[in-house]
Amino acid sequence: MQTPASFEYERATSVEGAIASLQRLGSGARIIAGGHSLLPMMKLRLANPEHLIDINDLAELSYIREQGDELSIGALTRHVELEKSELLARHFPLFRDAENVIADPVVRNRGTIGGSLCQADAAEDLSAVCSAVKAKAVIRGAGGERVVGMEDFHIGPYVTAVGEGEMLTEVRIPLRPGGGSAHEKVERRAGDWAIAAASAAVWIEGGKIADVGVALGAVGPTTIHLSRAEELLRGKAPSEGLFAQAGEIASADCSPSADGRGPIDYKRHLASVLTTRALSRATARALHQEA
Repeated sequence: MQTPASFEYERATSVEGAIASLQRLGSGARIIAGGHSLLPMMKLRLANPEHLIDINDLAELSYIREQGDELSIGALTRHVELEKSELLARHFPLFRDAENVIADPVVRNRGTIGGSLCQADAAEDLSAVCSAVKAKAVIRGAGGERVVGMEDFHIGPYVTAVGEGEMLTEVRIPLRPGGGSAHEKVERRAGDWAIAAASAAVWIEGGKIADVGVALGAVGPTTIHLSRAEELLRGKAPSEGLFAQAGEIASADCSPSADGRGPIDYKRHLASVLTTRALSRATARALHQEA
């Protein structure tokens, strides 16, 4: 039987209290909400926190709402709430795309967006989703809040910009007209980690791509932000040929490893195909919004 190392446990009653506990306990403390990422690692002794701070009672961190020119998502918002939100689906349908293929109902009922992002697993879907839509992470500590773009949030495998004594409290996504988005994923079986995944967000103005975000999951040590593909696409009229060129860049710029899910060449091929497909679907949705 897999058994985690011993640890102390406390249940936070406020965000300020959780942050105070993190500061008091130091690097040996971890936040837990759904636990579907952290607990399996603890069972395998890949993570050995000395203290767990449970934030499930912090209802103020669970919401999806428009605030001015941004859409804000609380860090404790569950996968199932992301999946069912009509507000989120209207502005960013790639969230629903991703949630429909994340794990199973048991995980989606308990897992949270904050836990997914902070786990910083390269094969985790929401990191690519948030990168594509140019989301920002709100990190709170005793000294106040700081806002970090997704390109700077994931520092490396299982490492984020959230420092000691800090916690992720919110995800903010800019709202702009003319946008469409999509998420594509290939997995060995339903609910499995991705073999490869691609997220794309496209904003159309005057028949051309005014802005775009593209990100890959599961084909590198961390989420891959395809800046070269974005540069290719900006300012051009959308076409399947153009998207295929972006797919070629995705294949070249990813860095997969061979494992039980497939060889390197296969994963590079998937990165290309899924990027092309995500861009095509995202553009179709953007043009539908524009019409």
